[in-house]
Amino acid sequence: MPRNDPLPDIGEPDLRSPRSYLLWLLRRQAGTASLGVFWGCLWMAGLGLTPLAVGRAVDAIAGKDTGRLAVWAGAILGLALVTTAGSVLRHRCDTVGRLKATYLTIRLVARQAVRLGARLRERVTDGDMVTVGTADISRIGALPGAVARGAGSAVTIVVVAVVLLSTSLALGLLVLLGVPVLLAVTGPLLRPLHRRVGHYRHLEGELTVRAADIVAGLRVLRGIGGEQAFGERYRTDSQRLRRAGVEVARVESVLPAAEVLLPGVLVVAVVWVGARLAVSGDISAGDLVAAYGYAAFLMLPMRTVTSAVQVLVAANVAAARVVRVLAVAPDPTTGGAPVELPDAPDLVDAATGLTARHGRLTAVVSASPEESTAIAERLGRYRAGAVTLGAVPLETLPVEQVRRDILLVQNSDTLFSGVLRDELAADSTDEELAAALHAAGAEDVVAALPNGVYTVLAEQGATLSGGQRQRLRLARALASRPPVLVLVDPTSAVDAHTEASVAERLQRARAGRTTVVMSASPLILDRADDVAFVAGGKVVRTGTHRELLTREPRYAATVLRDGT
Repeated sequence: MPRNDPLPDIGEPDLRSPRSYLLWLLRRQAGTASLGVFWGCLWMAGLGLTPLAVGRAVDAIAGKDTGRLAVWAGAILGLALVTTAGSVLRHRCDTVGRLKATYLTIRLVARQAVRLGARLRERVTDGDMVTVGTADISRIGALPGAVARGAGSAVTIVVVAVVLLSTSLALGLLVLLGVPVLLAVTGPLLRPLHRRVGHYRHLEGELTVRAADIVAGLRVLRGIGGEQAFGERYRTDSQRLRRAGVEVARVESVLPAAEVLLPGVLVVAVVWVGARLAVSGDISAGDLVAAYGYAAFLMLPMRTVTSAVQVLVAANVAAARVVRVLAVAPDPTTGGAPVELPDAPDLVDAATGLTARHGRLTAVVSASPEESTAIAERLGRYRAGAVTLGAVPLETLPVEQVRRDILLVQNSDTLFSGVLRDELAADSTDEELAAALHAAGAEDVVAALPNGVYTVLAEQGATLSGGQRQRLRLARALASRPPVLVLVDPTSAVDAHTEASVAERLQRARAGRTTVVMSASPLILDRADDVAFVAGGKVVRTGTHRELLTREPRYAATVLRDGT
């Protein structure tokens, strides 16, 4: 591991509850968190003891004691240096703690995403993942700093109370009893804040998903006239989110007011009692000055404690979402030992009776596109079903072995941003990549790019047309050379001339390897070694394309309808 990796061992988090996860995060960086608390206490204590030193200096001036004045002036200077050092070091620990908590959470979520694979989208919404990757991680990262500041403020309040008790029993009791009362008054505001923030985050995630769906399908929506309907639905949902945000803001607007009003009440009480004690002669002029200083100072630690509690509430809400993601169980076969398969395994779907024979190009035609997609997802083990590979149930194979042996390619697959060559075939030679591009009919796509295969591709290939993206996805699949390749409508977005070329080249490129194509294109069907026609969830007839055209009227009707 690199030396600059602050947390080389991720470990297994405590997922019993959001609070357990946050405590686990703090324990993972116990040294940094403890130092942060120590420096936070030193920082705030230095501020808290300054009024005492000022009061003693005032008494020295009143008594015309130059020696005492010099001592207390030096104490004030020393406290200023301690406060400065404590503030700088606390802030450093705060920054390190925030980065560690954020970095560790990011690594845990990324590791979980890799573990889950396709199960991730089944169990976790896109909105939740976006929210976790943006807002939630930053809120969790703020936790160590909030703990340090809150602990320092709490300790300082106790120190101030002890100092006041040594000066006057009435002032000390006023602070010791007043602070818990004020915190108890603030407490009822936190529960509705927690609930409303959670509801707001949920709506925010839903709206993010809807926005992503609208952007991804904008062309289709315009084509079918659904743009206005989806736009209106988005406006309705955004207004729900706005109203939820207003409800959160109402509570959050009360909290800052309470942070000023409630400590202010205590400040007035301390000043009033102190002034009366000074007039009666029970405390000195310096003690009165110190009381005024404490009265003004106490607002800072009390507001800091309240602010720290708000951060804890936000971190708890964020941790709840992170825990939901991390608690999703991965595929039970993950990490299992590879199973030895026959030398020439056939791929069989028991639900439909489909058999894709080893080393052959099998085309599947169905009157229902949804049915074709369901078959393809079962064959790739992205959907439950009784599928066997070489008579071995697919569900018993380790998921890593299935992903290595069977590749499912759909038009919804993502083209990631980055250098195109790395996206298509990072481990392939230039000759292998060129062959894959040729087989997919994507050579002209690459030739039109400014830097060829070294062009930096935009996210999801946004600058390319649908047909260009489809051919690049096919080239990526062919370059990986999987033993079994399952394609869903791989030429639906290209013209007939390109489709004919791809069909011919695909057959040659996949010679000797098992290929299953879900398509009703006559150009592909005519090149297939076997064609299976599915109706009513079952394979009703198999043969070549020309045989089925003459023997199965329903097949002919489906092909003629979809092929036109």
